This record gives sequence, structure tokens and C-alpha cells, in this order.
Amino acid sequence: MNAESQTIDPLVWDDVKVFLALVRERTYKGAAARLGVVGSTVSRRLDTLEATLGQRLFDRTPEGALPTAAAERLMAHAERLEEAALGLSAAVSGLEQEATGMVRVSAPPGVLDVFVVPLLPAFYAAHPGIILELDGRIGYADLTRREADLALRAMRPSQGDLVTQKLVTAADAFFAAPELAAKAKRWKSLVGRPVITWDHDLAHIPSARWLAAAAPEARVVLRTSQVSAQLAAAQAGLGMIILPEPYERVPGLVRVSFGAALRRALPPAPQESLWLVGHRALREVPRVSAVWDLMVQGFTGRPAKLTRARAG
Repeated sequence: MNAESQTIDPLVWDDVKVFLALVRERTYKGAAARLGVVGSTVSRRLDTLEATLGQRLFDRTPEGALPTAAAERLMAHAERLEEAALGLSAAVSGLEQEATGMVRVSAPPGVLDVFVVPLLPAFYAAHPGIILELDGRIGYADLTRREADLALRAMRPSQGDLVTQKLVTAADAFFAAPELAAKAKRWKSLVGRPVITWDHDLAHIPSARWLAAAAPEARVVLRTSQVSAQLAAAQAGLGMIILPEPYERVPGLVRVSFGAALRRALPPAPQESLWLVGHRALREVPRVSAVWDLMVQGFTGRPAKLTRARAG
């Protein structure tokens, strides 16, 4: 073959993004959700990329899209392209002069609903040019890959070019509808008492592990990882819910105060923290800085103060 026959058409970055998403998600549906497009777009762009490279990159199987040997060889090169594209995007963002545009915020389930959304009317009055996109799904967005601009996290990250600020540390507590909370004052134990807890995908979090150890004979009436469903069930009197103390602001719920004997029988409740995390390159971008300040002042009432993530 001569040199001319070995050349390929220029790569399109959007096609490479589809390739990376499909390698990471292993399904067309997952890749489409990751990129915010429809499945047909993933299929079309992959066909284009395979035609450009002259290589089959994935085997379509019932288990999903499995990378071929060619895809495995290309992965490192595609990731370097991604890193360069993200660096260029961050540099361009740093040139912004006004607080306008989209800011994507990722947070644990329930935090956005209860604590962030109520802050938005005043925020938008001050920053009408900013559009917030709030992601409350389970799982962490990758800030280094710009899956979010800012994140609220239960743990401080230990690696990455990130800046962080602790927003709050609070103990977990039982909450219930007032009628049920009044009955709980007379309980001698939690055996058979109705509780609402996390589903299996979040059974590892501190409050779920504490409940399983401290009250194994409590009666679980609902398991769900949807905080809105937990709150609604507790407000309806279905059972007690365990959440950090700041959730006492939720209407229709009161903190449960057990009698002295039951309080002594229970081990200390865990404490949970909430961290604000952002990419260092974006921290001073006006639109991101405005949302950072919103989170800090909304949770703490104090000015923003940031630190670097520790190198991992």
C-alpha cells in the first residue's frame, strides 16, 4: 500500500466522544444517557467513526457492546484527545467576563430538593443569565471529564486537580410525623417499630449501616433510594426516617426524641459531612464562581473559602 492509501479522513471529536462513552458504559442506552443524546445518534456516529478508521470497534452482543482489540488499542489515544479537548474548553471558559451560561451541579439524592432548589428564586434574581442544570442521580459525576461543573459530595476527594470546601458536618437523627414522634417518646426499644431506610444500592451509607446494626429488629416498612419518597412516606406517618439533622427544616416532620432508657441503649448516631467540589481551572469562571458562592452561603451563611484536593 502506498502512503496515500493509508491516510484516513480527519476525526470528528463528537465521534470520539461516542467511542469513549460506549467503552465506559458498554451499552448504547448508557452511552446515550451519558452524552445526553438519543441512541440513534450513538449508533450513527459509531458507524461514521468505524468507516473513517476502517476498523470494527465493538462487537454487538446480548450483553452489550464489547470493545474489540482495535478499540482497546485506540482507548489511550482517545483519552488523550479527550484530555486536550477538556483543557481547551477550560481555557476558553476562563476567558468569560460575565456570569452567563450553563452550570451543571451534581449532588447526592435529596440534597438538591431540600437545600438547593429553595435558594434559586433569589439566585436567579441576581444572576438572570445563568442556567442551572441539577443532577441528583446516584453516583458521582466525573468533574475531571466535565460531567459536572460543581459537585456536592459526602466525602472529600483525595485526588484530581480539584478545589473543595466543607459545607456542613451533622449527626444523623430520626425524624417522623408529629403523631408518630409523640408515641416514640414512650418506646422502650425499637423492636418492631416502623422505619424507612435506603434501598440496597445505598445500603452502604453510614445511616443505613448504623440502623442495621443498632436496630436489627426494627420493622422496615419501606426501602427506597429516592429521598422524596422517603420524606413523603415519613410525612404520611408510615415510619421513622434517618437523615442528617439539617433535614429538620422539612415541613411535616419533627425530630424524634426517645425516652432516656432507649437513648442510652442506642449507640451514637454517625456524623455526615457535605463537601463542595469543583475543578480548579473553572473556579474563577464567573458563572461557576456565582454558583459556588450560592452553595457556600446557602449552606453555611459564610463567604466562600476553598482548599486544594490532596494529591492521591
